[in-house]
Amino acid sequence: MTFHESWVERQIREATERGEFDNLPGRGKPLDLHDLDDPEWWTKRFLEREGFDASATMPPVMQLRAEHATFPESLAEVGREENVREILRDYNRRVVEDRLRPVVGKAMPAVAPRVDVEEMVGRWRELRIARESVGHENDTAPDGPPSRWRRAWWRRVLGVGPGTDTPPR
Repeated sequence: MTFHESWVERQIREATERGEFDNLPGRGKPLDLHDLDDPEWWTKRFLEREGFDASATMPPVMQLRAEHATFPESLAEVGREENVREILRDYNRRVVEDRLRPVVGKAMPAVAPRVDVEEMVGRWRELRIARESVGHENDTAPDGPPSRWRRAWWRRVLGVGPGTDTPPR
């Protein structure tokens, strides 16, 4: 009986003989198969492995609603009122852009709420004062971990990295 080895099988056999599969992470450990019943298992594992934020897969209106839910706590680490106002104006601009998109279908589309900039700035001031009076140094430290919404805003609008209070150019 003649054994026919395909090109792929030959490549695998030769790599095994060269030891290219030795010392791989997870070698000798059982496979993690706990979530194979979930039809989205591969996507979820990929996002986790690559360090992506799963909220980026949400529709834009849902991202805006999730961002709105973080106000004013996500603004607490912003050091200047001018920057808080700019963040809120940018959020409102994106809400208006989302509302101007064409609607497909008969159902009423989801809508993200706009923010009252003056009211939210007042809440931001109160939050900053409360945190400073309680002594939460880590909550207001500029090098602390910024929210994912603030990081995205800094990168997109200001063109600077997180953790800085560089004003817009």
